[in-house]
Amino acid sequence: MSEQAIATPAKETAVSLVSTKVPAHVSKAAGLGNENVTTDHIQVPRIKLLQQMNNEVDESHDAYVKGAKPGALLNTVTNELFKEIYVINVHFTEDFVIWRKREKGGGLVGTVGTAQEATEKIATLDGSPEDYEVIQTQSHLLLRKNEKTGALDVSPFLMDFASSKLRVSREWNTQIQQLGGDRFSSMWKITSVSTQNRAAQKFHNLSVENQGWVHDEDYEKAKAIYEGVTNSSK
Repeated sequence: MSEQAIATPAKETAVSLVSTKVPAHVSKAAGLGNENVTTDHIQVPRIKLLQQMNNEVDESHDAYVKGAKPGALLNTVTNELFKEIYVINVHFTEDFVIWRKREKGGGLVGTVGTAQEATEKIATLDGSPEDYEVIQTQSHLLLRKNEKTGALDVSPFLMDFASSKLRVSREWNTQIQQLGGDRFSSMWKITSVSTQNRAAQKFHNLSVENQGWVHDEDYEKAKAIYEGVTNSSK
């Protein structure tokens, strides 16, 4: 039998096994087979605001992402780039991340829930407390709405707010509280803005703008994700 006779059926079979359309057995599926997969087994995507210093914008670096520029929003799992995103804010958490300072060797030490816990943890570590720094980080769990198709992403992602972004996070929480309703009742647009620090160094920060109330079906999807997150943490 020739090599061609073997290769041809294999090619035809491969094509017949896949579909470019979402079949009914997928759209109506209940996720069977994933019963043992928890959040501990999944890499949750993050949306990262790129700065000039980030490797993703450096064309000579291994981590460079094609088309990435300072001010772009990057999905850290898919490497998708966005100028703006429309999101539903599902859940909020705050952590205090302990790092060994770079001049002392650098590296992540751990994450705790309060500033007091961070202080107590550092007191047990080698060296001086001055060898470490604590970064207050507020994280928002978000669902993206595709502004072109109107579809809501199946899986949420995280967006971390630290340092200069903490002010934006606090203002966002304030707006959500003032609007009333559940946290995931409204739609928001996130973009980046160019600004500068006290030393006149330019950088990009985030801007969040309310777009109105979400559709009923999107509310229900966001509520289901919220309930899944809160139930898994109990």
